[in-house]
Amino acid sequence: MRVVQGIGGAMIFSTGTAMLISAYPPGERGRILGINIAAVYIGLTCGPFIGGLLTQHLGWKTIFIFNAVLGVAVAGLSTFMAKEERTQSRGEGFDLAGSLLYAAALFSLMYGFSQLPSPKGGALIAIGVVCFIVFIRQQLTKSSPLLNIHLFLDNRVFAYSNLAALINYCATFAITFLLSLYLQHVKLLTPSQTGVVLVIEPLLQAIFSPAAGRLSDRYEPRIISSIGMSLTVIGLAGLIFIAANTPLYYIVVCLAILGIGFALFSSPNVNAIMSSVNNKFYGIASAMQATMRLVGQMLSMGIAMLVFAWIIGNRNITNENNALLITSSRLIFSILTVTCIFGIFASFARGRVHKE
Repeated sequence: MRVVQGIGGAMIFSTGTAMLISAYPPGERGRILGINIAAVYIGLTCGPFIGGLLTQHLGWKTIFIFNAVLGVAVAGLSTFMAKEERTQSRGEGFDLAGSLLYAAALFSLMYGFSQLPSPKGGALIAIGVVCFIVFIRQQLTKSSPLLNIHLFLDNRVFAYSNLAALINYCATFAITFLLSLYLQHVKLLTPSQTGVVLVIEPLLQAIFSPAAGRLSDRYEPRIISSIGMSLTVIGLAGLIFIAANTPLYYIVVCLAILGIGFALFSSPNVNAIMSSVNNKFYGIASAMQATMRLVGQMLSMGIAMLVFAWIIGNRNITNENNALLITSSRLIFSILTVTCIFGIFASFARGRVHKE
Protein backbone atom coordinates (compact mmCIF):
# COMPACT_ATOMS: atom_id res chain seq x y z
CA MET A 1 0.00 0.00 0.00
CA ARG A 2 2.89 2.37 0.63
CA VAL A 3 4.01 1.81 -2.97
CA VAL A 4 0.57 2.80 -4.23
CA GLN A 5 0.63 5.82 -1.93
CA GLY A 6 4.04 6.81 -3.29
CA ILE A 7 2.86 6.57 -6.89
CA GLY A 8 -0.15 8.72 -6.07
CA GLY A 9 2.00 11.28 -4.29
CA ALA A 10 4.34 11.46 -7.30
CA MET A 11 1.39 12.21 -9.57
CA ILE A 12 0.28 15.03 -7.28
CA PHE A 13 3.70 16.60 -6.72
CA SER A 14 4.69 16.49 -10.38
CA THR A 15 1.49 18.06 -11.72
CA GLY A 16 0.19 20.44 -9.04
CA THR A 17 2.68 23.26 -9.62
CA ALA A 18 2.45 22.85 -13.40
CA MET A 19 -1.34 23.25 -13.26
CA LEU A 20 -1.06 26.41 -11.16
CA ILE A 21 1.51 27.96 -13.48
CA SER A 22 -0.62 27.17 -16.53
CA ALA A 23 -3.63 28.94 -15.06
CA TYR A 24 -2.04 32.31 -14.27
CA PRO A 25 -0.03 34.90 -16.22
CA PRO A 26 3.69 35.40 -15.44
CA GLY A 27 3.09 38.52 -13.34
CA GLU A 28 0.95 36.61 -10.83
CA ARG A 29 2.85 33.33 -10.57
CA GLY A 30 4.88 34.20 -7.51
CA ARG A 31 1.79 35.23 -5.56
CA ILE A 32 -0.07 32.03 -6.48
CA LEU A 33 2.94 29.83 -5.70
CA GLY A 34 3.33 31.61 -2.36
CA ILE A 35 -0.30 30.86 -1.48
CA ASN A 36 0.19 27.24 -2.56
CA ILE A 37 3.31 26.83 -0.41
CA ALA A 38 1.53 28.51 2.50
CA ALA A 39 -1.28 25.96 2.15
CA VAL A 40 1.30 23.15 2.28
CA TYR A 41 2.80 24.42 5.51
CA ILE A 42 -0.60 25.11 7.07
CA GLY A 43 -1.31 21.44 6.39
CA LEU A 44 2.01 20.45 7.97
CA THR A 45 1.18 22.62 10.96
CA CYS A 46 -2.36 21.29 11.44
CA GLY A 47 -1.62 17.66 10.58
CA PRO A 48 0.13 16.62 13.81
CA PHE A 49 -2.47 18.49 15.90
CA ILE A 50 -5.43 16.84 14.16
CA GLY A 51 -3.67 13.48 14.22
CA GLY A 52 -3.10 13.81 17.95
CA LEU A 53 -6.74 14.62 18.60
CA LEU A 54 -7.93 11.69 16.49
CA THR A 55 -5.50 9.30 18.18
CA GLN A 56 -6.39 10.46 21.67
CA HIS A 57 -10.19 10.36 21.28
CA LEU A 58 -10.92 7.88 18.47
CA GLY A 59 -7.79 5.73 18.09
CA TRP A 60 -4.83 5.82 15.66
CA LYS A 61 -6.68 3.93 12.90
CA THR A 62 -9.04 6.87 12.41
CA ILE A 63 -6.10 8.90 11.03
CA PHE A 64 -6.05 6.68 7.93
CA ILE A 65 -9.85 6.81 7.62
CA PHE A 66 -9.75 10.61 7.87
CA ASN A 67 -7.05 10.85 5.20
CA ALA A 68 -8.92 8.47 2.91
CA VAL A 69 -12.17 10.47 3.19
CA LEU A 70 -10.27 13.72 2.62
CA GLY A 71 -8.53 12.22 -0.43
CA VAL A 72 -11.82 11.06 -1.95
CA ALA A 73 -13.32 14.53 -1.41
CA VAL A 74 -10.37 16.27 -3.10
CA ALA A 75 -10.41 13.77 -5.98
CA GLY A 76 -14.10 14.51 -6.45
CA LEU A 77 -13.47 18.24 -6.56
CA SER A 78 -10.71 17.76 -9.15
CA THR A 79 -13.24 16.33 -11.63
CA PHE A 80 -14.79 19.80 -11.91
CA MET A 81 -11.53 21.41 -13.00
CA ALA A 82 -11.27 22.72 -16.54
CA LYS A 83 -9.51 20.42 -18.96
CA GLU A 84 -6.34 21.65 -20.63
CA GLU A 85 -4.92 20.96 -24.06
CA ARG A 86 -1.22 20.33 -24.59
CA THR A 87 -0.90 20.44 -28.37
CA GLN A 88 2.88 20.92 -28.22
CA SER A 89 3.34 17.48 -26.67
CA ARG A 90 1.17 15.52 -29.07
CA GLY A 91 2.90 12.67 -30.85
CA GLU A 92 5.59 12.21 -28.23
CA GLY A 93 6.18 8.67 -26.97
CA PHE A 94 6.72 7.46 -23.43
CA ASP A 95 10.32 6.63 -22.56
CA LEU A 96 9.85 3.37 -20.64
CA ALA A 97 13.55 2.45 -20.61
CA GLY A 98 14.47 5.88 -19.32
CA SER A 99 11.80 5.68 -16.62
CA LEU A 100 13.14 2.35 -15.38
CA LEU A 101 16.73 3.61 -15.35
CA TYR A 102 15.73 6.79 -13.53
CA ALA A 103 13.70 4.85 -10.97
CA ALA A 104 16.57 2.41 -10.39
CA ALA A 105 19.04 5.27 -9.94
CA LEU A 106 16.89 7.17 -7.46
CA PHE A 107 15.91 4.05 -5.53
CA SER A 108 19.52 2.89 -5.23
CA LEU A 109 20.74 6.31 -4.14
CA MET A 110 17.96 6.97 -1.62
CA TYR A 111 17.91 3.48 -0.13
CA GLY A 112 21.71 3.39 -0.14
CA PHE A 113 21.94 6.57 1.93
CA SER A 114 19.46 5.11 4.41
CA GLN A 115 21.82 2.13 4.89
CA LEU A 116 25.01 4.16 5.51
CA PRO A 117 27.63 3.62 6.82
CA SER A 118 27.24 -0.10 6.04
CA PRO A 119 28.98 -1.60 2.95
CA LYS A 120 25.53 -2.37 1.56
CA GLY A 121 24.75 1.35 1.57
CA GLY A 122 27.98 2.19 -0.29
CA ALA A 123 27.32 -0.51 -2.90
CA LEU A 124 23.78 0.72 -3.52
CA ILE A 125 24.99 4.32 -3.92
CA ALA A 126 27.60 3.15 -6.45
CA ILE A 127 24.90 1.28 -8.40
CA GLY A 128 22.72 4.39 -8.30
CA VAL A 129 25.51 6.59 -9.67
CA VAL A 130 26.17 4.16 -12.52
CA CYS A 131 22.46 3.96 -13.39
CA PHE A 132 22.24 7.76 -13.32
CA ILE A 133 25.22 8.14 -15.71
CA VAL A 134 23.71 5.59 -18.10
CA PHE A 135 20.37 7.39 -17.82
CA ILE A 136 21.88 10.75 -18.79
CA ARG A 137 23.71 9.26 -21.79
CA GLN A 138 20.53 7.52 -22.89
CA GLN A 139 18.44 10.68 -22.56
CA LEU A 140 20.81 12.68 -24.74
CA THR A 141 20.11 10.32 -27.66
CA LYS A 142 16.30 10.20 -27.32
CA SER A 143 13.96 12.18 -29.54
CA SER A 144 11.29 12.16 -26.80
CA PRO A 145 13.30 11.87 -23.57
CA LEU A 146 11.83 11.42 -20.14
CA LEU A 147 14.01 14.30 -18.96
CA ASN A 148 15.35 16.87 -21.39
CA ILE A 149 18.97 17.14 -20.24
CA HIS A 150 19.39 20.29 -22.32
CA LEU A 151 17.19 22.10 -19.80
CA PHE A 152 20.16 21.81 -17.43
CA LEU A 153 22.90 22.32 -20.04
CA ASP A 154 21.38 25.31 -21.86
CA ASN A 155 19.15 26.94 -19.24
CA ARG A 156 21.20 28.58 -16.50
CA VAL A 157 18.20 29.73 -14.46
CA PHE A 158 16.62 26.27 -14.48
CA ALA A 159 19.86 24.47 -13.58
CA TYR A 160 20.98 26.76 -10.76
CA SER A 161 17.48 27.13 -9.30
CA ASN A 162 17.17 23.35 -9.02
CA LEU A 163 20.67 23.14 -7.53
CA ALA A 164 19.74 25.81 -4.99
CA ALA A 165 16.59 23.84 -4.06
CA LEU A 166 18.62 20.65 -3.63
CA ILE A 167 21.11 22.38 -1.34
CA ASN A 168 18.40 24.14 0.66
CA TYR A 169 16.49 20.94 1.41
CA CYS A 170 19.75 19.14 2.16
CA ALA A 171 20.66 21.84 4.67
CA THR A 172 17.29 22.10 6.42
CA PHE A 173 15.41 18.79 6.46
CA ALA A 174 17.31 17.21 9.37
CA ILE A 175 16.69 20.20 11.64
CA THR A 176 13.32 18.97 12.94
CA PHE A 177 14.72 15.48 13.56
CA LEU A 178 17.74 16.77 15.49
CA LEU A 179 15.86 19.33 17.56
CA SER A 180 13.15 16.81 18.39
CA LEU A 181 15.80 14.56 19.96
CA TYR A 182 17.49 17.50 21.67
CA LEU A 183 14.31 18.95 23.16
CA GLN A 184 13.04 15.62 24.47
CA HIS A 185 16.29 14.07 25.72
CA VAL A 186 18.28 17.13 26.77
CA LYS A 187 15.61 19.71 27.68
CA LEU A 188 13.23 16.95 28.89
CA LEU A 189 10.18 18.34 27.10
CA THR A 190 7.21 16.09 26.47
CA PRO A 191 6.37 15.13 22.85
CA SER A 192 3.46 17.60 22.81
CA GLN A 193 5.64 20.42 24.19
CA THR A 194 8.31 19.58 21.61
CA GLY A 195 5.68 19.77 18.88
CA VAL A 196 4.59 23.22 20.04
CA VAL A 197 8.18 24.49 19.82
CA LEU A 198 8.91 22.91 16.43
CA VAL A 199 5.66 24.13 14.87
CA ILE A 200 7.06 27.69 14.92
CA GLU A 201 9.13 27.09 11.80
CA PRO A 202 6.36 25.82 9.43
CA LEU A 203 3.92 28.36 10.89
CA LEU A 204 6.17 31.28 9.94
CA GLN A 205 6.79 29.69 6.55
CA ALA A 206 3.04 29.65 5.96
CA ILE A 207 2.68 33.29 7.06
CA PHE A 208 5.52 34.74 4.98
CA SER A 209 5.37 32.58 1.81
CA PRO A 210 2.59 34.56 0.04
CA ALA A 211 4.45 37.84 0.62
CA ALA A 212 7.69 36.31 -0.66
CA GLY A 213 5.89 35.07 -3.76
CA ARG A 214 4.48 38.54 -4.47
CA LEU A 215 7.94 40.05 -4.08
CA SER A 216 9.33 37.60 -6.66
CA ASP A 217 6.76 38.89 -9.16
CA ARG A 218 8.14 42.41 -8.79
CA TYR A 219 11.83 41.77 -8.16
CA GLU A 220 14.32 39.17 -9.32
CA PRO A 221 13.66 35.82 -7.60
CA ARG A 222 17.41 35.26 -7.18
CA ILE A 223 17.61 38.29 -4.87
CA ILE A 224 14.67 37.24 -2.68
CA SER A 225 15.78 33.59 -2.60
CA SER A 226 19.38 34.50 -1.79
CA ILE A 227 18.22 36.66 1.13
CA GLY A 228 16.14 33.71 2.32
CA MET A 229 19.10 31.34 2.00
CA SER A 230 21.27 33.82 3.94
CA LEU A 231 18.73 33.90 6.78
CA THR A 232 18.76 30.10 6.75
CA VAL A 233 22.54 30.16 7.19
CA ILE A 234 22.15 32.50 10.18
CA GLY A 235 19.54 30.22 11.77
CA LEU A 236 21.64 27.11 11.21
CA ALA A 237 24.79 28.82 12.50
CA GLY A 238 22.94 29.70 15.69
CA LEU A 239 22.13 26.05 16.29
CA ILE A 240 25.83 25.12 16.18
CA PHE A 241 26.19 26.56 19.68
CA ILE A 242 23.39 24.66 21.42
CA ALA A 243 24.29 23.10 24.79
CA ALA A 244 22.54 21.48 27.71
CA ASN A 245 21.90 24.87 29.34
CA THR A 246 20.80 26.70 26.19
CA PRO A 247 17.60 28.64 27.00
CA LEU A 248 14.46 27.61 25.15
CA TYR A 249 13.90 31.10 23.74
CA TYR A 250 17.24 30.78 21.89
CA ILE A 251 15.94 27.69 20.04
CA VAL A 252 12.68 29.51 19.29
CA VAL A 253 14.56 32.48 17.79
CA CYS A 254 16.67 30.19 15.60
CA LEU A 255 13.54 28.38 14.38
CA ALA A 256 11.85 31.71 13.65
CA ILE A 257 14.80 32.86 11.54
CA LEU A 258 14.81 29.52 9.70
CA GLY A 259 11.07 29.72 9.05
CA ILE A 260 11.27 33.22 7.58
CA GLY A 261 14.39 32.29 5.60
CA PHE A 262 12.77 29.26 4.03
CA ALA A 263 9.64 31.26 3.20
CA LEU A 264 11.73 33.87 1.39
CA PHE A 265 13.61 31.15 -0.48
CA SER A 266 10.94 28.65 -1.47
CA SER A 267 8.21 30.38 -3.50
CA PRO A 268 10.61 32.73 -5.37
CA ASN A 269 12.81 29.75 -6.22
CA VAL A 270 9.87 27.71 -7.53
CA ASN A 271 8.75 30.78 -9.47
CA ALA A 272 12.21 30.99 -11.07
CA ILE A 273 12.18 27.29 -12.01
CA MET A 274 8.73 27.38 -13.60
CA SER A 275 9.24 30.73 -15.34
CA SER A 276 12.49 29.58 -16.94
CA VAL A 277 10.80 27.02 -19.26
CA ASN A 278 8.00 27.20 -21.79
CA ASN A 279 4.66 25.51 -21.11
CA LYS A 280 5.68 22.31 -22.92
CA PHE A 281 8.10 21.57 -20.05
CA TYR A 282 5.92 22.66 -17.10
CA GLY A 283 5.32 19.04 -16.06
CA ILE A 284 9.03 18.17 -16.19
CA ALA A 285 9.98 21.35 -14.31
CA SER A 286 7.38 20.68 -11.62
CA ALA A 287 8.50 17.06 -11.26
CA MET A 288 12.17 18.06 -11.14
CA GLN A 289 11.74 20.53 -8.29
CA ALA A 290 9.82 17.84 -6.38
CA THR A 291 12.70 15.43 -7.04
CA MET A 292 15.23 17.98 -5.78
CA ARG A 293 13.20 18.26 -2.59
CA LEU A 294 13.10 14.51 -1.96
CA VAL A 295 16.76 13.93 -2.85
CA GLY A 296 17.81 16.89 -0.70
CA GLN A 297 15.82 15.53 2.24
CA MET A 298 17.45 12.13 1.78
CA LEU A 299 20.93 13.67 1.71
CA SER A 300 20.17 15.68 4.85
CA MET A 301 19.17 12.59 6.81
CA GLY A 302 22.13 10.70 5.33
CA ILE A 303 24.51 13.30 6.76
CA ALA A 304 22.82 13.06 10.16
CA MET A 305 22.96 9.27 10.21
CA LEU A 306 26.64 9.21 9.23
CA VAL A 307 27.59 11.57 12.04
CA PHE A 308 25.47 9.65 14.55
CA ALA A 309 27.09 6.39 13.48
CA TRP A 310 30.55 7.92 13.89
CA ILE A 311 30.03 9.61 17.28
CA ILE A 312 27.19 7.73 19.00
CA GLY A 313 27.71 4.37 17.31
CA ASN A 314 25.51 1.55 18.60
CA ARG A 315 24.59 3.33 21.82
CA ASN A 316 20.97 4.15 22.51
CA ILE A 317 20.03 7.82 22.67
CA THR A 318 19.32 8.19 26.38
CA ASN A 319 19.78 10.89 28.99
CA GLU A 320 23.12 9.32 29.90
CA ASN A 321 24.39 9.95 26.37
CA ASN A 322 23.23 13.56 26.13
CA ALA A 323 26.79 14.84 25.70
CA LEU A 324 27.26 12.63 22.63
CA LEU A 325 23.90 13.75 21.24
CA ILE A 326 24.83 17.41 21.63
CA THR A 327 28.28 16.87 20.10
CA SER A 328 26.74 15.04 17.13
CA SER A 329 24.05 17.67 16.62
CA ARG A 330 26.54 20.54 16.71
CA LEU A 331 28.74 18.83 14.11
CA ILE A 332 25.74 18.12 11.87
CA PHE A 333 24.55 21.73 12.13
CA SER A 334 28.07 22.87 11.22
CA ILE A 335 28.05 20.69 8.09
CA LEU A 336 24.57 21.88 7.13
CA THR A 337 25.58 25.52 7.63
CA VAL A 338 28.56 25.19 5.29
CA THR A 339 26.36 23.38 2.77
CA CYS A 340 23.81 26.19 2.89
CA ILE A 341 26.52 28.80 2.27
CA PHE A 342 27.21 27.14 -1.08
CA GLY A 343 23.48 27.39 -1.71
CA ILE A 344 23.64 31.18 -1.50
CA PHE A 345 26.11 31.26 -4.39
CA ALA A 346 23.99 28.81 -6.44
CA SER A 347 20.90 30.92 -5.81
CA PHE A 348 22.52 34.22 -6.77
CA ALA A 349 24.37 32.81 -9.80
CA ARG A 350 21.20 31.71 -11.61
CA GLY A 351 20.80 34.92 -13.63
CA ARG A 352 17.76 37.04 -14.39
CA VAL A 353 14.20 35.77 -14.75
CA HIS A 354 12.27 38.98 -15.41
CA LYS A 355 12.90 40.63 -18.75
CA GLU A 356 13.52 44.34 -18.92
